[in-house]
Amino acid sequence: MLNLTYEYKLKPTAKQLAIFENWLEQCRRVYNYALAERKDWFKSRSCQVNACSIRSEYIIPADTPRPTYASQCNALTAYRKTSETLQSVQSQVLQQTLKRLEKAFVSMWEQNHGFPRFKKAGNMRSFVFPQMGTNPIQNQTVKLPKIGVVKFHQSRPLPDGATIKQARVVRRTSGWCVMLTLQWNVSIPSILPHGEGLGIDVGLTNFIAISNGLLIKRQRFFIDAQRKLKLLQQRVSRKKLGSNNCKKAQKKVAKLHEYIANSRKDWHWKLAHQICQDAGMIFVEDLNLVGLSKAMLGKHCLDAGWGQFFTILEQACFKHGVFFQKVSAHKTSQICPNCGVETGKKELSERVHSCSSCGYTTDRDVAAAQVVLIRGLAAVGHTVKMLSEGKFVGIPVTKESSSL
Repeated sequence: MLNLTYEYKLKPTAKQLAIFENWLEQCRRVYNYALAERKDWFKSRSCQVNACSIRSEYIIPADTPRPTYASQCNALTAYRKTSETLQSVQSQVLQQTLKRLEKAFVSMWEQNHGFPRFKKAGNMRSFVFPQMGTNPIQNQTVKLPKIGVVKFHQSRPLPDGATIKQARVVRRTSGWCVMLTLQWNVSIPSILPHGEGLGIDVGLTNFIAISNGLLIKRQRFFIDAQRKLKLLQQRVSRKKLGSNNCKKAQKKVAKLHEYIANSRKDWHWKLAHQICQDAGMIFVEDLNLVGLSKAMLGKHCLDAGWGQFFTILEQACFKHGVFFQKVSAHKTSQICPNCGVETGKKELSERVHSCSSCGYTTDRDVAAAQVVLIRGLAAVGHTVKMLSEGKFVGIPVTKESSSL
């Protein structure tokens, strides 16, 4: 199975805009009600057996089962028969809202995410149609269940042989868009290691350093717009909360945030395609991005967007037929790529790697990228030529030397 998502800009009418806003509000209320039901059940089980809280207590019968996605869907179906407001929303759209809440709890249990929060008015930004009818795309229009035909700007044609599995309507600051999930019933063979290998090290001084010696400076998208963002946020704070002028000022802040995110994403895509042009294998560090975002330089790490870049780079490698793999990031800047001796921890101001054992000297980030390349080639079962005439050289994988 191959799944791809295509995003298009919607051009809804005023009546359709009102429907979109109403559906988002109903989805938000269903989400908050289901979350409150689960939260009350958990709190009723958190008190001590022999004592109650001094302030308040959640009293729910002991034999009441824990609210689940299935039980809440059944309750929603029963309540929807008595509510005209919920009947105006397609049933599967509301069920997908409950599924979103279920995924939030699964992420909390399995990935140590925080407890799901209630959504304020305007915080629900999308709703999903899990099933689409036959031929929903015709003449630059998409037929959404229970809403009807909605015009959209078809910026690129849909590929042949694809089946539209679901559609997500998203509200952005710049307007509404639809994200179509396409599926092909084909088996995609995995990409095997081949060609020239590249190791990539990320940083704040240089956004990436490649094992062949190429250094790419970091673009400061948020830092450059921070002064303008501060001015716009000051204007929001001086407006009366809930007024039209306050909403206009908030929209300007949201537009600036969207511009920063789009600029960063566009630069990441262009850089990823440029790297994949002359490579057969790409290895990157498997970093703890959550921990880095909470550190002292967390704002700069989030501005760099390493996690988004790795995701985009993996997708670009798939398009170009390049092998992509993450390797351990443990002590990549403390090991000499030439002799393998651990040189010790370096200060942030020390930008040159100089090995006292073999005398190998190069840029600090490039040396770390070469260590990443060595680990990547070792992981796929190939060898590396450490040093040849003062230059680091990795042996390309060929049909003769490949051990796969």
